[in-house]
Amino acid sequence: MSAAHGVVALPGTGSDADFARRAFAPACVARRLDVVAVEPDPRAVVASYRAALDAAAAAGPIVVAGISLGAAVAIEWAAEHPELTVGVVAALPGWTGPDTAACPASLSAGATAAQLRADGLDAVVARMRASSPRWLADALTRSWRSQWPNLPAALEEAADYKWPETERLGTIEVPVAVVTAVDDPVHPFAIAEEWAALIPRSAIHRITLAELGADPAILGHTGFAALARS
Repeated sequence: MSAAHGVVALPGTGSDADFARRAFAPACVARRLDVVAVEPDPRAVVASYRAALDAAAAAGPIVVAGISLGAAVAIEWAAEHPELTVGVVAALPGWTGPDTAACPASLSAGATAAQLRADGLDAVVARMRASSPRWLADALTRSWRSQWPNLPAALEEAADYKWPETERLGTIEVPVAVVTAVDDPVHPFAIAEEWAALIPRSAIHRITLAELGADPAILGHTGFAALARS
């Protein structure tokens, strides 16, 4: 990774730059790599991610680190720009392929968007906090409030997103570290295994949700360690 100009970190659905920074900046600092954590534009999430990647890569090749939806965008961009990509950390991939009828992340995003439009932000935040671990509830409360009133549109965009196909994953030329939480029902462990099996130069690292909640930096530390061994 010494050839990397820097690292671009992409948050997951409904998340924000703060969480992406906490997930990846400590590993970048340890490796003396500059990191840009992207704040999603809730009116055009994927477009804002791709614009940030293009801007960063204009100065030289980059490492792309993404969580969930951010991991999918990272993979797609890396497939299109292998000459500008040193490696990818794909954390918590949610699905494979465009048929997302059974994709937990897509279903969750769509359902939350519908609830927000029907009941408003405060009511949905209260329900989310009652059913989520404290670390996740705090992170989503902050990011959801910052993206309101455009949050429903952002979640609907995520719900409609077509995840990378098997053929696309098989064309990735750069090293990829897949980090998966083995007990995460929204980002199935089997999907991470599938990505790792399909991507030619890949390594998979397993964590738990408790470890992620205790320190989000585990995503970066494990992911970058895996890339360093590639």
